[in-house]
Amino acid sequence: MPPMTNEHRYAGGCPCGAVRWSAAGEPMYQGYCCCADCRKASGSGFVPFMGFPASAVTVTGDTLKVRSPAFSGGEALRNACPACGGLVFGGEVGACDSHTIYAGSLDDASLFSPTMALFLRDKPDWVVLPQGLATFHTMPD
Repeated sequence: MPPMTNEHRYAGGCPCGAVRWSAAGEPMYQGYCCCADCRKASGSGFVPFMGFPASAVTVTGDTLKVRSPAFSGGEALRNACPACGGLVFGGEVGACDSHTIYAGSLDDASLFSPTMALFLRDKPDWVVLPQGLATFHTMPD
C-alpha cells in the first residue's frame, strides 16, 4: 500500500485486510456511541466513531451489510468484512452524504480524538468515558 499523504492520513480496515478505507481531510466529528444497537454490534460498551463526508471516503473490498432500526426512525447500515466479521464503517457507499468510520478500524489509533459521547441514556455503569466530552442523552440537535 502506498504511503498516506497528509490529505489521506486517515486509513484503516478490517482485521484480515479484505476491506480497506481511506479518508481525505479531517473528520467532521469524533466520539463514542453508547446506544444499545452499537453496544450489541461491537460486543462492547460503545462504538468509537469518526464522521467524514462521503466524498472524502474511499472504500475497497466487498462488505457484509447489516441493517437495523435507527434512532431517527429510519434504518442504520453497518458494513463489516464478510471474511473476518470486523466492523468497518456505517452508511451506504454511493447513497449517503456521510460515513461513520469505526475508530477501531484505524491503522493509526492515535488519530482518534473524541469530543463527544452519544446515547448516555443507554451507557452501562461499567463504561468509563474520558472527561471533558460533550455528552448527549440521545443524539445532539
